Amino acid sequence: MAAEQVEINSLTLNETINDEDVVTPWDVSSKNDSGIDYDKLIKKFGSSKIDEELLARFEKITGKKPHHFLRRGIFFSHRDMHTVLTLYEQGKPFYLYTGRGPSSDSIHLGHLIPFLFCKWLQDVFQVPLVIQLTDDEKAIWKNLKIEDAIKLAYNNAKDIIAIGFKPENTFIFSNLEHIGTNPSFYQNMIRIQKCVTFNQVKGIFGFGDSDPVAKIAFPPTQAAPAISSTFPFIFKNAKVQCLIPCAIDQDPYFRMTRDIAPRIGYPKPALMHSIFFPALQGPKTKMSASSDNSAIFLTDTAKQIKNKVNKYAFSGGQATIEEHRQLGGNCDVDVSYQWLRFFLEDDEKLEQLRKGYTSGEILTGELKKELINVLQPLVATHQAIRSKLTDDIVKQYMVPRDLGFVINTK
Repeated sequence: MAAEQVEINSLTLNETINDEDVVTPWDVSSKNDSGIDYDKLIKKFGSSKIDEELLARFEKITGKKPHHFLRRGIFFSHRDMHTVLTLYEQGKPFYLYTGRGPSSDSIHLGHLIPFLFCKWLQDVFQVPLVIQLTDDEKAIWKNLKIEDAIKLAYNNAKDIIAIGFKPENTFIFSNLEHIGTNPSFYQNMIRIQKCVTFNQVKGIFGFGDSDPVAKIAFPPTQAAPAISSTFPFIFKNAKVQCLIPCAIDQDPYFRMTRDIAPRIGYPKPALMHSIFFPALQGPKTKMSASSDNSAIFLTDTAKQIKNKVNKYAFSGGQATIEEHRQLGGNCDVDVSYQWLRFFLEDDEKLEQLRKGYTSGEILTGELKKELINVLQPLVATHQAIRSKLTDDIVKQYMVPRDLGFVINTK
């Protein structure tokens, strides 16, 4: 079966990779100590592995060494990334789209991953970026008051801006505020809604007869930003390719979008999927904003970071020092090592830590200390930048405006 047909036929919520792994937009869990089997997930979703050939082409075309997220398989799967690289090679445009569902006052370390990667992609390709804050989704699923959901969106916007995005090429928007002022957004939502039957949306997302109609209507809202005419103030009337970096649990939304986009006259959005950022308790589930002890938040103090890592970070070490020296640790399940894969940029040092821990030379406490030494300055720097962001600065990013997008007419 062709990959294209696999993609369309895999539009079901039952994203059970095997009897032990479950991946949906709202639930990620595994019974395996090492977490989700991503190779099986690629096969189930009908996506393509980010392989050495793609990385080599990326480096050749851009002249940039692939980000460590790519080199280490943190972004591991894609749809149509070769198409995006061909467009760039030809001098043709594309844009980036990612998002955040604001469910807490502060984002946690796991939420940083797609934004750090988007920032790097934006710098490499010099393209516009749209960031959707799905405060409407959280108002529906978390039963939040509309006003409270919007407030969370603005708080999260400050965390996102603090990563280093520039206002001249970044548009951040709250669904609950922006859609009502942008007719093109609502019009594209309707175009998408007309292409999806009730049975399809139930099959894709698992909605039941007792779910509020708001849940059933939401997916086209997340799909619409992948259609360039949703933002006429940025893209004018151009039909522009979209690239979406996201965690792979968001893929069902965009498999739906890829099925619909050509039917309404637009290119299928391309995607790059990341693995999940594991909870402190281990790789069996992803970090959650609703569980304080599973996460390190960007508001945590240096002391809180140290205490959380030392107390809760799941260890791949042995029961005693003697056993550990003899048998070594398991980096595949050790949370400190797994987090260092995300945040320690030095490849050589990471490999030294891997070898040392696997051989038993490095103990769990020493590995945790290495992680704490990476996380404390990272979070402190973020807090310092965020503290200087005023409401007026945030509004600069959230006002609909021209981002200087120009179509190459050659």
